[in-house]
Amino acid sequence: MHMDSPQHYGLSLISDDCPGVLRDIATSVARHEANIIMVQQSVVLCGPNKGKASLYFELEENEKKELLIQDLTDLPCVHDVSIHEPFNRIFGSRVIIIGGGAQVAQVALGAVNEADRHNIRGERISVDTIPLVGENDLAHAVDAVTRLPRASILVLAGSLMGGEVSRAVDRVRQAGIPVIALRMAGSVPKHADLVVTDPIQAGVFAVMHISSKAVFDICRVRGKEF
Repeated sequence: MHMDSPQHYGLSLISDDCPGVLRDIATSVARHEANIIMVQQSVVLCGPNKGKASLYFELEENEKKELLIQDLTDLPCVHDVSIHEPFNRIFGSRVIIIGGGAQVAQVALGAVNEADRHNIRGERISVDTIPLVGENDLAHAVDAVTRLPRASILVLAGSLMGGEVSRAVDRVRQAGIPVIALRMAGSVPKHADLVVTDPIQAGVFAVMHISSKAVFDICRVRGKEF
């Protein structure tokens, strides 16, 4: 996180799973002038809180944080409130790798090894893999990258990708997420920011681009093949 960026914190809540809960919580947040950066909601599937709602918020720090936590704790629908470090301090930036199983594994090998080198020096870079086949499934997965928290770069690893996948790549790039593609058949390489022949090297490039300590910048080599 840039030193001038607002500091964030995470709040986890266990609440009733019923209409109006999110309204009541959001009202408390607004009353204490807290700015919500991120929100996730799900239903607990097991354990003592099974059937209850699990909500996670990330908010900007402000002087009313303690009052907000007390206000949320006092809500009748809320059963537990806990404070956490935000995800970007725990997991940091994410490399997303989508494609065929063998190619995905090789890209992940390069990305994980390179991420380990940077994380030892204090960074937080994680690697997510999604082996998939089929144009529609691939296109839906690529489009979903723009909705993933902390997704910083996408690597497409396969032998043949095109059609709707290429159009999804354009949408991901328009959202500000760079795309690396392996050298493959189909139109996807023409739509990617960078084309790399060696899958291990593709993973290394992806991590180097999002690292705050590396000197590689995909914008300086956009449209090239390696």
